[in-house]
Amino acid sequence: MSRIGIFFAEGYEEVEALTVVDLARRAGLEIDMISVTGGREVTGSHSITVKMDKVFSEVDFGGLDMLVLPGGMPGTKNLENCQELMEKLDEFYASENKYVAAVCAAPSIFGHRGYLKGRRATSFPDFECHLEGSVVTHGSAEVDGNVVTGRGMGCAIPFGLAIVELFQGKNAADALAEKIVYTR
Repeated sequence: MSRIGIFFAEGYEEVEALTVVDLARRAGLEIDMISVTGGREVTGSHSITVKMDKVFSEVDFGGLDMLVLPGGMPGTKNLENCQELMEKLDEFYASENKYVAAVCAAPSIFGHRGYLKGRRATSFPDFECHLEGSVVTHGSAEVDGNVVTGRGMGCAIPFGLAIVELFQGKNAADALAEKIVYTR
């Protein structure tokens, strides 16, 4: 069974984060909502507070297959300021069997860390200048090697379905899209 960790910092974009959680769980993937704040509840950029499954110190990273970063402000900056998370992202990015994913403003973190050189990538338009070395596509979601990027809140479903497709295949992602009445 594939396991995913999605990381929450104060000011995350609620729709981007929770859409990924919802789609992964509907698809039968295990996904943990993980706080980088040390607290069990994290408040998003639109004042919606969500209870986390775990705090960062409780995570068994060896049991995870993907790390996901939702966007939002100041959530993206708060994630990037979490040095322990950045170290784990670097480890996952360097691994052949692990994935990293980010949506909206959060792909800027991947650009700053050098993950996007020569890769197709997408992000919120205001953050495209941070996708250093990438081929910016303006697509809803891009998968290039072990890196997944998404454009923004309006693209949360295609981003989540791209993650489902990575772990369960195109047929499963298409079936889930149909089930939620979403045209791919």
